[in-house]
Amino acid sequence: MPSVNFGAIFSFAEALEKQDMEFYTAAAANPACADHRDLFSGCAKNCKKNISNAQRTRRECVTEMILEPIHGLNLDEFGEAVSDATVMDAAAVLAEAAHLEERAVQFYLTAAEKIKALPEGAQGLKKSAKLRLRNRAALEAG
Repeated sequence: MPSVNFGAIFSFAEALEKQDMEFYTAAAANPACADHRDLFSGCAKNCKKNISNAQRTRRECVTEMILEPIHGLNLDEFGEAVSDATVMDAAAVLAEAAHLEERAVQFYLTAAEKIKALPEGAQGLKKSAKLRLRNRAALEAG
């Protein structure tokens, strides 16, 4: 398993959020998902907040520890292609969205645990996990 560093974790978080935001934006525009448009738009907004959070955390946590390798975290476990929400029915989009939320929460919590020696970074990851947990709760309710 390759080791990663602090910067790689936050770059991955930003890429994950951009990918998921595109999915939610496409889902909100999908006519088959008209009943869930506000839900998907809200999820996309939370992804955008997490992008800003990742960028801010990476910028603010500039220390000599950033280049230190972080062992035991395989980013490949959390990276996967996302389905095209524009060609899916509402049930499939909701199922894919639930999967994306679960994957993101697992990534953030796992990564936060691995960098707990860098509390500011771990806190940023936990903040992003909270937003994704809100998305998951909204999806389950809605």
